[in-house]
Amino acid sequence: MGIIGTIFIGLIVGLLARFLKPGDDSMGWIMTILLGIGGSLAATYGGQALGIYRAGEGAGFLGALVGAVVLLVIYGLIKKRT
Repeated sequence: MGIIGTIFIGLIVGLLARFLKPGDDSMGWIMTILLGIGGSLAATYGGQALGIYRAGEGAGFLGALVGAVVLLVIYGLIKKRT
């Protein structure tokens, strides 16, 4: 899957991560989607580099979802401090 496919999956994953993450998110949809894309890119290429899964496997989608949720939690913690 190329970079465009990863970004598209990131859009979907960002929206799913927002619904799965507990708590109230005061950020907008665009920020959620951007964090989803970031989580998707990090988890996709990180998981492939570590040899956890290969490109095109279903585990990559789950990894991207987990990466997006982690980024949303980190963003929420940082925003709460400021």
